[in-house]
Amino acid sequence: MIHQYKAKGFNIVLDTYSGAVHAVDDVTYEIISLYEGHSKEEIKNILSTYNLSDDQFEEAYNEVQELENEGMLFTTDNFSDLAIDVTKRPTNVKAICLNVAHTCNLSCEYCFAKGGKYHGPDAIMTKETAKEAIDFLIANSGKHYNLDVDFFGGEPLMNWDVVTETVAYARSLEEKHNKHFNFTLTTNGMLLDDDKIDYLNENMKNVVLSLDGRKETHDEFRKTIGGKGSFETVVPKFQNFVKKRGDKEYYMRGTYTANNLDFTNDVKTYLDLGFKRTSLEPVVGNSESDYALKDEDLPILYDQYEKLADMMMEAIDNNDEFIFYHYMIDLENGPCAHKRLSGCGSGTEYMAVTPTGTLYPCHQFVGNDDFVIGNLDEGIVRNDLVEQFKTCNCYSKEECKTCWANMYCSGGCAANNYNANGDINKTHEYSCNLFRKRIEMAIAIKIYEYMKESQSSEVLA
Repeated sequence: MIHQYKAKGFNIVLDTYSGAVHAVDDVTYEIISLYEGHSKEEIKNILSTYNLSDDQFEEAYNEVQELENEGMLFTTDNFSDLAIDVTKRPTNVKAICLNVAHTCNLSCEYCFAKGGKYHGPDAIMTKETAKEAIDFLIANSGKHYNLDVDFFGGEPLMNWDVVTETVAYARSLEEKHNKHFNFTLTTNGMLLDDDKIDYLNENMKNVVLSLDGRKETHDEFRKTIGGKGSFETVVPKFQNFVKKRGDKEYYMRGTYTANNLDFTNDVKTYLDLGFKRTSLEPVVGNSESDYALKDEDLPILYDQYEKLADMMMEAIDNNDEFIFYHYMIDLENGPCAHKRLSGCGSGTEYMAVTPTGTLYPCHQFVGNDDFVIGNLDEGIVRNDLVEQFKTCNCYSKEECKTCWANMYCSGGCAANNYNANGDINKTHEYSCNLFRKRIEMAIAIKIYEYMKESQSSEVLA
């Protein structure tokens, strides 16, 4: 399967199953589009308007043949049979989301966790439960050496002592069990201070900072319990955090809604404030709400992703690059084969733990009793759910089988699929549309980056 499109001055051809990406001239682009359904002579006649000499046509046609022979064009899927076997392998957990606080000091209207409470009462995880969660992760991790723990909420800084004690406890077990823990934390920033910043920078591999961009955009939804916007409070704290963090990983993570379809202006705000590692996600949740994204918004959003690509190319020209999470792509190694088969790993390799020790496939299923997968006392008790999530990949969904981007998303987010359709194995088409656009732009940016590097090398030579 191949995907052809034109973007940012490039004729781009993606070979889906090999992951090979080609930037080609107009003639080669046309030959590739006709190659499988027409004979060589037919293609030559169709391209007669290009006024090519016989040698020119032969050279272009032979180039496409060579790419096919080298396994870089028109390749077949060598992984589909393995997707059947993936359901038979034992499941080992390598990551948990610790919901250390089912409470929050903000009241964000669009929050999928319903104010951090996940449809239930306020709750705080005890240090005993957190330690049990670490024990569960180690016991169920099999041969995995690197284990990931994400401190989440609600607002995890509202249970700070449990965060620090959990880190210390996990570290104390690393040598004994031959494991290594990587910690991340997601925060709204309200409780950040110098001591917490120093601790996070020393102990967290990654930190996600919640900011929706422009002050008016952020304050519209991210309000305190008393109804006051939080922008002025958190921005100086985030700037202090990022300044101290240096070159370690972090992300400014925002949400765009129908009320800020021009979200590239929010990315510009990130950059103006000094934040170079950015992420903006489409809102999820109640489709009937005023802020919900609608089908008629898609052309606007596509245009915004185009503008964002232009911004990133201009930044490359000015040696002032920044990161946008959804435009990060590895063209040298291609899509990860493991992810093709296992999806995101929710319900199998990744689970969420609530303050009561209840296990869910991921944090977005928390509060839905149909997806209680077990608990820390008994372990995994719903093996049927585990088996169901094992099959949740790009081979389990009919819509994915003919999608050129299926090797990159592996079937999309199970929670989004379920919330939209009541079925984790039925795709959420809106998310798919946005994902495909992002991948197209990500590839175009990477091609531009390679060409700029090549030009620089030629000048130096």
